[in-house]
Amino acid sequence: MSLRIHPIPKAGFAAAVRADGHPLSFLEFGVLRLTPTSHTITLAFPNREAVLLLLEGSATVHCGEQGGDVGPRGSVFDDPPWAVYIPPGVALDVRVRESMLAAVATAPATAHKPVQLISPTHVSERVLGANNWTRRVRSVVDQRVSEHLLVGETVSPPGNWSSYPPHKHDRLTDAGELPMEEVYYYTVRPDSGFGLQLIYSAPDDPESPEQIYRVKGGDVVLLPRGYHPVVAAAGYELHYVWAIAGPRVASGAWSDDPAHAWIRQLEHGR
Repeated sequence: MSLRIHPIPKAGFAAAVRADGHPLSFLEFGVLRLTPTSHTITLAFPNREAVLLLLEGSATVHCGEQGGDVGPRGSVFDDPPWAVYIPPGVALDVRVRESMLAAVATAPATAHKPVQLISPTHVSERVLGANNWTRRVRSVVDQRVSEHLLVGETVSPPGNWSSYPPHKHDRLTDAGELPMEEVYYYTVRPDSGFGLQLIYSAPDDPESPEQIYRVKGGDVVLLPRGYHPVVAAAGYELHYVWAIAGPRVASGAWSDDPAHAWIRQLEHGR
């Protein structure tokens, strides 16, 4: 399912994805923008934990007994991310002098893990893949920080594939796969460009959707099940925020498509 947050709200918080069971049950996602004329907001999510991921601009935040500056960040392609982890029911006060744009992901939670202000020094960035499926992957929030959320970013050069080899995380398996919902939120540079998002399931899956979306900046694609590789159009860089939620979450708790798992062998010689 593809949604478009367009236009991105001129000010305030716009919830784009609801956990209403159609098709997601755990994960919610939205976008926050603040400007000098609408420069403050308080966010609180009863019974849900949240991650605010800064996409551009800067802000001063206060959450519980913690506070500080988040940013500045000029470009998701060139600059590392900042984020805030917000426990259930704890209010986050956000104030800007100029402007900011942020992604916000939430999930049900009961454990009151501590507030965390996450600077670029706490973000893990790796180059994954080989040849025309290399990409930069930034892990911002994992199971050490949150109870039911994983949040990060991927940056693909023009023409390159990511989420590749195709993988999925829609069932519990002895091999370690966990059922986890996901959304992608895209940015493209130059902004006239696009990417292609594929979603498909194994041939023996009784529900085997096969979908292709042409995604542009501001688009959100929901990934409740299936393999989900994505490719940037030639000439355009593609960035996407990925947010994952489920009853249990763990980095790497997914399975490659067996038909394409052999590609891993090429990565070791990169």
